[in-house]
Amino acid sequence: MPDIMHDHLVDFISRNKDKPFYIHYALSHIHGKIQPTPDSKPGSTNLYGDNIDYMDKLVGKLIFALDSLKLRDNTLIIFMGDNGTAQGFAERSTIGGRPLSGMKGTMKEGGSLVPMIANWPAGISKERISDILIDASDILPTFAEIAGANLPMNTIIDGQSFASQLTGKKGKSREWIFMELGNKWYVRDAKWKLNREGELFDMRNAPFEEKLVVDYNQDKDSRNAYKRLKEILDKLDPASGILDEGNGTGKKPRIKIRKRN
Repeated sequence: MPDIMHDHLVDFISRNKDKPFYIHYALSHIHGKIQPTPDSKPGSTNLYGDNIDYMDKLVGKLIFALDSLKLRDNTLIIFMGDNGTAQGFAERSTIGGRPLSGMKGTMKEGGSLVPMIANWPAGISKERISDILIDASDILPTFAEIAGANLPMNTIIDGQSFASQLTGKKGKSREWIFMELGNKWYVRDAKWKLNREGELFDMRNAPFEEKLVVDYNQDKDSRNAYKRLKEILDKLDPASGILDEGNGTGKKPRIKIRKRN
């Protein structure tokens, strides 16, 4: 399947190389049942690693195709994950050899913190690492700004453009992000996190440690952080929405349907 997807993608780009195009390319590796790749050796005991390698190979082939079509310089590529690593493989999801706090399906950093890599030779002048807060909802306003498109009028847009930061300008970074999974949620800034239960966490050693603040009135910083984040949650008011009262994974319970004769 990944090869079929890749061939379809390159065909689409080739047919549309003379006009602007947008592609959402959902790589299907390491999701669901982990299958051998065409490059896996017989009896491989590391199919997970094989699929990561093969995904990297296909990304490289895509870059080669863009180079061959002379589209690379003016094509913005954003490579990012959609959630943390699932149970069973989370121990491999490390930074500098250090395991992350939590995994997919949890409300910890390892559940929602994902890699994001942006490549755009004509727009990104030099390689650098940024620690600004970025939310998936920021993709829409960012692409709209780069493309010179207007966002819908009279519509609340949750995202905030980071186009300026991509091109090396200071811009205005978002001050907080909101995460929700099932019937759980939190709001987080660069140093603190406040969840639905009113628990405040010190995130200054994240993503490796999330320290529960037992008494947020113990000092000025934690007291101000609690007040600031609670005001944001009160304004968002997620409890007034349609809640998933499941087990927190976001998955609906299976419903048995009785067949009629």
